Amino acid sequence: MKNKGKTKKIMPQHLVIIPDGNRRWARKRHKKPWKGHEAGAEAIEILVRQGLKLGVKNMSFWGSSLDNLSKRPWQETRALLKIYEKYFKRLLESKDIEKYKVRINIIGRWEEQFPRRLKKILKDGIKKTRSYKERTLNFFLAYNGDDEMLQTIKKIVEKYNSAKKITKKVIKEHLMTKDLPEVDYLIRTGGEPHLSAGFMMWDTANAQLYFSDKLFPDFKGSELKLALEEFSQRERRKGK
Repeated sequence: MKNKGKTKKIMPQHLVIIPDGNRRWARKRHKKPWKGHEAGAEAIEILVRQGLKLGVKNMSFWGSSLDNLSKRPWQETRALLKIYEKYFKRLLESKDIEKYKVRINIIGRWEEQFPRRLKKILKDGIKKTRSYKERTLNFFLAYNGDDEMLQTIKKIVEKYNSAKKITKKVIKEHLMTKDLPEVDYLIRTGGEPHLSAGFMMWDTANAQLYFSDKLFPDFKGSELKLALEEFSQRERRKGK
């Protein structure tokens, strides 16, 4: 006999997580900053697994901004790049990637910023999963939203002579995120309710926002489940 009162939960078509709080998590425990980044990488593994299990089709994480890589101490940056190597290798070996047919996308200026060894790992992941169509897992590395818009405008100016030809469709086609659907749910951890560096400013125009007080390494699968339950209950009018 079916339960009449149950309704299917609505999942976001594109979930973005801005993982804030790794360094503060480490500082509270009297650890080096990169220990917080490593704990954050472990949290991402858990969240990816949970998101796939719950049925999220497109999931994105902001791994690092341009400022993260250029303005922080070299020792911390070097440790962060080593963490990327370790955890992206583990991601590519995960059975879930093949099971759920997850295409991996890396978005940002990572090819300009990262060492050769790490770039090869990331490129191998893109190549290995490029034929998968069921889900996408997107990592924004060496990425700023305002930088993306500046690069987009430059491309359009070079291509078109008339402003009349520039439409919303044209702008989307020239974004770094041109192949991704618009964001309908954005989660930021760390207890600071704001966005940063115009993250995906074009694609988050109609996004629902969720701010968690949890520092990112403490934002685990159960926290994601609660956030997704709240999304399912929200009314989305989009200006209507």
